[in-house]
Amino acid sequence: MTPGQPQPKLHLVNTADYRENYANSVQMRVNLWDFFLMFGTINQTAPDAVTIQNFQGVYLSPPQAKALMNVLQQNLKQYEAAFGEIRLEAQSQGELIQ
Repeated sequence: MTPGQPQPKLHLVNTADYRENYANSVQMRVNLWDFFLMFGTINQTAPDAVTIQNFQGVYLSPPQAKALMNVLQQNLKQYEAAFGEIRLEAQSQGELIQ
């Protein structure tokens, strides 16, 4: 797009197979060509056992992954300004943050 050119109108359309889900686990794999995000839910089945049930994987190009990071940062700042700081629980050594 060149300077001075009007912004195109954006139309969001959900496909027939569109779904919304809740995830409290996101795992990521990265390679030269893309970022792979795997979404799931964490269930603690016993004091010493945790099960992660993954339900959706999404591939992003590196530029789209960076755009997602920017949107998340902007929205997290707005959320914390409205509702207070989000504190992450301390992770024990070697524990993976999900």
